Amino acid sequence: MVKCNCNHDESLDNEYTLDKGRRRFMLDSLAAGGLAATLGTAGMMRQAMASDGVVRIGYLPITDATPLLVAHANGYFEEEGLDVAEPELIRGWSPLVEGFTSGRFNLVHLLNPIPIWMRYNNDFPVKLMAWAHINGSALLMSGSSSAENFSDLGGSQIAVPYWYSVHNTLLQMALRQAGLEPVIQEQSAPLGDNQVNLLILPPPDMAPALAGGQIDGYTVAEPFNAAGENLANGRLLRFTGDIWKNHPCCVLCMNENDVEAKPEWTQKVMNALVRAELYAQTNKEATARMLSRDGKGYLPMPEDVVVKAMTHYDPDDYASPDAIRHEDWSTGRIDFSPYPYPSATRQLVKSMNQTLVSGDTTFLKGLDPDFVARDLVDDRFVKKALEKYPDAHLPGMDSANPWEREEVIKV
Repeated sequence: MVKCNCNHDESLDNEYTLDKGRRRFMLDSLAAGGLAATLGTAGMMRQAMASDGVVRIGYLPITDATPLLVAHANGYFEEEGLDVAEPELIRGWSPLVEGFTSGRFNLVHLLNPIPIWMRYNNDFPVKLMAWAHINGSALLMSGSSSAENFSDLGGSQIAVPYWYSVHNTLLQMALRQAGLEPVIQEQSAPLGDNQVNLLILPPPDMAPALAGGQIDGYTVAEPFNAAGENLANGRLLRFTGDIWKNHPCCVLCMNENDVEAKPEWTQKVMNALVRAELYAQTNKEATARMLSRDGKGYLPMPEDVVVKAMTHYDPDDYASPDAIRHEDWSTGRIDFSPYPYPSATRQLVKSMNQTLVSGDTTFLKGLDPDFVARDLVDDRFVKKALEKYPDAHLPGMDSANPWEREEVIKV
């Protein structure tokens, strides 16, 4: 098979050897409020609204992008009669957001809080169309760490992928419950025993930083937790899906102008993506092998890392630290269930109001969770696509009441 031409950065293909002099750990300027300037010109808005009908995908090299990549690899877009360009691999969330807002991409996966920030802080017409996956993230600590619980993390330096991320929200929720204070400051600044300093790193930079001793841990999507285990001697402290049951992480997003102007095109795109999630859920190992650099090369990780990231969820192997505390939830390390439950959107908006980030968060103060669940999310197309598969058994979906659920969070 021909490998995907995904514009891989060669530095992603090594075994994550850290060049300390080259890497810098700095705040993500867009997440700190710079998107407003990025979106400020009418010309850029016109670019974002323009489309030639070709599906143009931007993605980060994480398993969250699986539906986009499976739909491309398996020809599902073409079978819907769509033209699709080669997916383009992007190293960080800021350039992916920039590519989406400029019209370079018309189909992306974004961390669930990002479209909330884009739509209500920056007035960008993003629409959340479906979930890309559920669960699929964790908190990984250095092999030299003796931490067994969140309460043991005082004085630590922990990296998150973006301020507006479920990772940041869940980590801070757990730290507060453990009696610790999340802070955002320079790594060289003094840190209290009851404080945990948070900083942003792009996912591909996390394992090298951990291996080089520049951070104590990180929370991120797969396969970078599996990579940290295999390649950087990391210890997995807790799976996030064991804190918030079947939580959304990345979501599939489009420009509202495209959705309204081209409903038939939009439905075909969603048909392909839902089909891809159903395939991935029932063929995790085959999907992992295909995504890996030893398969079609969508992800720069070796096959064993990606397979572990998508399939390895054994409580016996993660007993110390106790990373899986709710075996009765029957969740996976990562699962695929596209329906965007309104209850989860409402919960996320409430939690974001309690999450420390860098930048202006005024937009969150008066944001009604019920309004966001109605206004941000467009579930018409994913519902119609799912109705084509009445016998599908998706994790977390009750066949008797498929469009509603109760959120369960237990730190």
